[in-house]
Amino acid sequence: MLSRTTHLLACFGLAVGLLGCPPKRPASQFPTGQAALDRMKAMFECARGVQGESKLDHFNDRGRIRGDVQLFAVDPARLRFDVISPFGVTLATLTSDGQRFTFFDMKNKVFYEGPPEPCNIGRLTQVTIPADALVKLLRGEAPLLVHTPQAPTVRWDNDGKYVVTIPSTHEAVEEVQLELFDSDYGLPWQQQRVRVKKIKVTQRGYEHYTADLAEHEAAVTMPPRHDSEGIDEDIPPSGPPCNVEVPRKIHVEMVNRGDDLRLRYQKVGLNPPLPDGIFTQPVPGGVNRQHVTCR
Repeated sequence: MLSRTTHLLACFGLAVGLLGCPPKRPASQFPTGQAALDRMKAMFECARGVQGESKLDHFNDRGRIRGDVQLFAVDPARLRFDVISPFGVTLATLTSDGQRFTFFDMKNKVFYEGPPEPCNIGRLTQVTIPADALVKLLRGEAPLLVHTPQAPTVRWDNDGKYVVTIPSTHEAVEEVQLELFDSDYGLPWQQQRVRVKKIKVTQRGYEHYTADLAEHEAAVTMPPRHDSEGIDEDIPPSGPPCNVEVPRKIHVEMVNRGDDLRLRYQKVGLNPPLPDGIFTQPVPGGVNRQHVTCR
């Protein structure tokens, strides 16, 4: 007959088998929220931006938009999106050089221009996020709310991730989930590598947006761009040699607006060569030209 102790141990073993083992914990954990954020930023220190080919899928109460997108997103707030039809025709182009926003809607022959404010960037992406924040998000880094170094807190949650909470101004709060690399659980926290898995921003109790990042894979600095005709000089990469993980799937939801944006990279590289004028576009002839702002 089993002793009471043996019986309890057997029951405990059965419970663990049914419920699964709790996630392992790192031997050394970040002492502060700012320490965790500093490690995240250090991961992307060599990355100035990305160039990618992606599939874009957008839902809202007005319907669904799908398309192929070629994009550049480079610090501090430079963006270019070209929406391509299945037949290889450019349908729309959005650019921002950090000072001026332009968006050419070729289908409706409308050329929008104005400041690179969130509502203008959202004319194509449908996500009203500042351009500098979108640049970071597209390479897998969490854009951070303004905060003091003492403000962020960090905890290790039951799902096996660091959760950093960042209180900011105007009653805004950001939560960033950081996943630890499998091989780094035994390392000191100063050497641990993390990947951003989820971002949530709320203000006065209302959710502004959430972003889920998945299928992280390594990306490297792109090679120089060569002129096939040998006339122009090579264009070098826009940053140093770099090798960091970039999420191949980015899903952004803005619940209050009913917007749902999904982007999946087919190809992505870091620190792309940047031809002159890549973040601007001329005003075409025969279009309806409109100046637009968020105010």
